[in-house]
Amino acid sequence: MAPCPFVRIVIGGLAMKLPVSSKPAFSGIHPSSSPCFCKIKLKNFPPQFASVPLISQNDDQAPASPSVCFNLNKQQYEKLLHKSVKIEIYTGRRGNTCGLSSGKLLGRVSVPLDVKTGEFYKTCVIQNGWVSICGGEKGSKTELHLNVRAEPDPRFVFQFDSAPECSPQVFQVNGKSRQPVFTCKFSCRSSGEHHLRSRSSVSDPDSSKNWLKSLKSSDKDKLVNERKGWSITIHDLSGSPVALASMVTPFVPSPGTDRVSKSNPGAWLILRPGNGTWKPWGRLEAWREHGGRHLGYRFHLLPDADDAGADTVTLANSTLSTKNGGKFTIDFGSESGSGSESWSQLLYRGFVMSATVEGGGRCSRPEVEVGVGHVACAEDAAAFVAVAAAVDLSVDACRPFSEKLRKELRRQRSEEFVV
Repeated sequence: MAPCPFVRIVIGGLAMKLPVSSKPAFSGIHPSSSPCFCKIKLKNFPPQFASVPLISQNDDQAPASPSVCFNLNKQQYEKLLHKSVKIEIYTGRRGNTCGLSSGKLLGRVSVPLDVKTGEFYKTCVIQNGWVSICGGEKGSKTELHLNVRAEPDPRFVFQFDSAPECSPQVFQVNGKSRQPVFTCKFSCRSSGEHHLRSRSSVSDPDSSKNWLKSLKSSDKDKLVNERKGWSITIHDLSGSPVALASMVTPFVPSPGTDRVSKSNPGAWLILRPGNGTWKPWGRLEAWREHGGRHLGYRFHLLPDADDAGADTVTLANSTLSTKNGGKFTIDFGSESGSGSESWSQLLYRGFVMSATVEGGGRCSRPEVEVGVGHVACAEDAAAFVAVAAAVDLSVDACRPFSEKLRKELRRQRSEEFVV
């Protein structure tokens, strides 16, 4: 499998010096108490935000600070050559009041991406050091420290040729080349959306009269909506199963609503083959956020059964727009480790994976990107493809129960299950 070239524009090492002469203009700013942040913009990408620590004029060493990253494929990167990363620096706390930012603009910095196309496969430092902030106080020397670099980040790219519930093929994509690598098999062990009829009102199970009466009595029967039993198996081209996503916790509406809530999410188990059986590898939880405009999710990496002392680790915890869709992403940035990482951080660093998700009830064909460093065999790639399928199916599983699911997610005949 040949990877696609990608590059990450990484902005880090952020810090700011305020000149002594600027005290009247910045009288409310003190390094120990006043927060500053910046808004980082790159054309055609959503802006990102980062905190900016203040340091004294006598300090030349910028403190360690989190980095932000923009991920570009080769075509995107070539279009942005000689464009600029634009940084706006604010004092105050991030937030909105009546639609306006609560921070006060201190100034701006622009860093041209002057990198040769031939250096696409090399790490390149674009800016490292102190730069003057434009728009600051006249005659003052307000400075921002930053490190801007371009890092090669090759990835495998996979694309479903139809929605996961249609049991599609999965292709590896590299430019105009598309090669089939996996097939998917969606199944539903029970109806995709059904009613459970409670028999708690049946006092005498041996009495057929009472049993029939309970079925006819609508005020005694409790109907519960449920979406359960979905699974999707990923096979290699030889037909061998190489990954599995199985719905282990039903998606049910919270009492008094028709939506799956964060307090009672549905869940998938992601499994990989090992020693002739399936081994749990990850767990995906999903729900509908309050207001219904976003899908919330958490992805946990599960320790190996032989490692009894290891804890479950959360690799992703975010939301997606149910209207516009978005990307499910596992990304640890580009910072080096501190030496006290968890077992998961020793296995997963930098960009791990992303998967596109459609919104607005549209039928999607997920595109999955996986960092080359996290794929040693076909089973590794298949596990991430299974995660992408589970995320996509969770959008439907979390739809309001007043809405009808697509026919592929429902049984062809209506059934009632007595429990």
